[in-house]
Amino acid sequence: MKKKLIEVALPLGPINTASAREKSIRHGHPSTLHLWWARRPLAACRAVLFAQLVDDPSAHPDRFPTAEDQEEERQRLFKIIEDLVQWKNSSNEEVLSTARAEISKSCDGDMPSVLDPFAGGGSIPLEAQRLGLIAHAGDLNPVAVLINKALIEIPPKFAGRQPICERRGTLAVEANYPGATGLAEDVRHYGGVLRDLAHDRLIGLYPTVEIPGDDAATVIAWLWARTVPCSNPACEARMPLLNSFALSRRKNREAWLAPEVDAATQRVHFRVRHGSGCPKQGTVTRRGATCLVCGTSVPLKEVREQAQAGGLGSQLVCIVAAGARGRFYVEASEDHLEASLVPTPDDAPGGDLPHNPRAVTTPNYGLRTWADLFTPRQLTTMCKFTALLPQVREQVIADAVEAGFDGDVRRLDEGGGGPIAYADAVTHYLALALGRLANRTSSQCFWDPGGEKIQQVFARPALPMIWVYAEGNPFSTSSGNFLGQLDYLVEVLRRTPAAIGGTALQRDARDVSVSTIGSVVCTDPPYYDNIPYADLSDFFYIWLRRCLSDIHPDLFGTLQVPKEQELIAEPARHDGWDAAAEYFERGLRQAFRAIGSVHDDRYPYTVFYAFKQSETDASGTASTGWETMLEGLLESGASIVRTWPIRTEQTYGLREVGRASLASSIILVCRRRPDDAPVVSRRDFLTALRRELPEALAELQAENIAPVDLAQSSIGPGMAVFSRYSRVVEADGSTMRVRDALAEINRALDAVLEEQDGELDADTRWALAWYAQHGHETGPAGEADTLCKAKNTSIAGLVEAGILWQKGNECRLLSADELDEHWDPVTDRRRTVWETTHHLRHALMTGGEQAAAALLRRAGAGDDAPRDLAYRLFHICERKNAQAEALAYNALVTSWPELLRQATGPSDLALDLR
Repeated sequence: MKKKLIEVALPLGPINTASAREKSIRHGHPSTLHLWWARRPLAACRAVLFAQLVDDPSAHPDRFPTAEDQEEERQRLFKIIEDLVQWKNSSNEEVLSTARAEISKSCDGDMPSVLDPFAGGGSIPLEAQRLGLIAHAGDLNPVAVLINKALIEIPPKFAGRQPICERRGTLAVEANYPGATGLAEDVRHYGGVLRDLAHDRLIGLYPTVEIPGDDAATVIAWLWARTVPCSNPACEARMPLLNSFALSRRKNREAWLAPEVDAATQRVHFRVRHGSGCPKQGTVTRRGATCLVCGTSVPLKEVREQAQAGGLGSQLVCIVAAGARGRFYVEASEDHLEASLVPTPDDAPGGDLPHNPRAVTTPNYGLRTWADLFTPRQLTTMCKFTALLPQVREQVIADAVEAGFDGDVRRLDEGGGGPIAYADAVTHYLALALGRLANRTSSQCFWDPGGEKIQQVFARPALPMIWVYAEGNPFSTSSGNFLGQLDYLVEVLRRTPAAIGGTALQRDARDVSVSTIGSVVCTDPPYYDNIPYADLSDFFYIWLRRCLSDIHPDLFGTLQVPKEQELIAEPARHDGWDAAAEYFERGLRQAFRAIGSVHDDRYPYTVFYAFKQSETDASGTASTGWETMLEGLLESGASIVRTWPIRTEQTYGLREVGRASLASSIILVCRRRPDDAPVVSRRDFLTALRRELPEALAELQAENIAPVDLAQSSIGPGMAVFSRYSRVVEADGSTMRVRDALAEINRALDAVLEEQDGELDADTRWALAWYAQHGHETGPAGEADTLCKAKNTSIAGLVEAGILWQKGNECRLLSADELDEHWDPVTDRRRTVWETTHHLRHALMTGGEQAAAALLRRAGAGDDAPRDLAYRLFHICERKNAQAEALAYNALVTSWPELLRQATGPSDLALDLR
């Protein structure tokens, strides 16, 4: 078997940079086709697939006989990857053709197919297709399957066609409509038809409002506050529950709500105020609510009880309109209240919300069904849009016949390509546009005072209680309108490859499909219990089922998304955590065995994994998520031959913002373990681990892997050692568990980091040891002196160095904020790595990258010791659970390449630090 590039080397820097930049791209990015959670960046997927299929130069010693020849060839391949990962090149045929040619050359002209059995949002299958490979996308979730069909299956069926909305009588392949651009124009056109039909029937529900200079301004949003009765028997007024009074936080455009109490009616009205003065806190917090009428504090438990008993209501507090000079905030009025008072439609979607208290909390407040997450006006609007869709589909059929489509009468799912199948395809995309609309047309949407716009339901993967919700206008031209949602989708469709066939099927990853045998596997399995995909995607399924059950009957055989087989560890669905974990672990093992049975052994297969969950017991610290995934891989007969940390995540966690969460996915490169793999003792395994891990960690640090990822990333090279053996035998003759191997890898990591301390100056080594024991707390000077003798320094020297405070028998390590603000590294006579690191950290946190880079310029940009110390300090902070400190060190390391770039650039970036 020829060794592939991904088994030897990758240009992580350009891949990470492109992946990070991609997070800010919206227009035309596949993530805007329809919402899906935890998508992998296209740049990372494209690079991994390319390197997974292209030969490493060492596989051809006849062509590249020396190490120098091989490295030169790798650099040529790296340049292809660097061009390939750029977003601007995702449709650049010259760049893509070069990549395809390299893949074809390494595959002897026989381009393999690619299988992703956990396809989700479709990043991996889409990038496989972009590279000229047949893509097979599998997922149990029907919403995910619809997304993948829209990306890889439908566009090639109708590639190159002129849009029927522009031509009648003759249908031809036109050069000016390459790929799916013709289909995209038809989706845009018939989406407009759908919008106009709905507008004619619903416009009375969306009145205009008077603002200065305009007596008929379009409303962008109506802002509503939830209410419950006050628990004070002497009051019992309806309490508006607002988590904030802010309407706009934009500079010079501040606006906020000022409550006024009518004592006679015991009702609260809200006036719009401008400028400063907005209260810092609303009327409801995590502890409870305050009645604006009588001032009673009501515990949150009582708020829940009132809501669950049917006492939850809503009060219109403000109207937001679009004006020539920006947003206008208008006080609530009776006529706008009356416009919203429509009956709930008889055909509103049914179904109870899932019992998932970790992610879905609205049932705690009496919102128990999917229909409860929409106002009657929103339900009426969504039901009308979906009811009109068949009428639009019939128009597409008629127009396609007139445009000259052939007489093929088969449906899209039957492989048809005639007018009926084309109408099915257009309807498929319009249904996804309605899914996008639902995400902006729910009482789970909220108003963003910073951006002055409506925020989507799934700002994070959960359905929390929303106290002040924003009811958008689907017929406006601002956030939340239907045509805006349609435009995002159309731009994605225009950019799809649409050049080679692909399949997207509803399939359990544990089941082997004959049609995918011999595929190259690249996949991104679920991360233990992080996201309850099936529970959340019901929000879209209830609407998509109305639109597409006739077009994709196999996907909509159930009233809600199938949940029993979903491969996540969800305690609410099983009998507690233990049963949920056992179900997930067993299922993942089965999935990896299925992957092993279909994968083409001429190539490695790759697994994206981005999960961090640690447990500590007598054997040390391990990660449940990693342990489960690794056990599944190893039991399936895999050997991990290489791992790569690639920056694929947001800087916040999937559920908890602000924590030191993973910034990277770890890419595991796997091969089938040889049948004759050796059996070794525990001692032999530890010897190999300690021999190989230091070099692997040095490579990770050289690539500037974030400290938050270092421990997780070190699992890869450690497990590469462990998994090469068929068995590691403990002293008592038992087989070493993965959990024990992970604990040993963590211990080896600690040992390597401690060895790196020896390269530091004596004062820094003392500070590091003292910080690990005392942090910045006061400690006895006698103990400090003992440590000074061990580190070959003195208390007086540490005080002189400016890092220690000492008085009598007490001393304390100064924090970054307490260091000399006039410090200059050029003139400091006793400069330490400790002081340099903390001054850089402080400059970065207070003045940003430019200030830190200017300081680094004066300190000397050729020394990476401050970065290396930040790695070590992050590791200590994690052990001490000092999250704020850990995040600061993590930021310094991840910013290091940019600091170096600025510090070695033109000198006008430097600040006057003297």
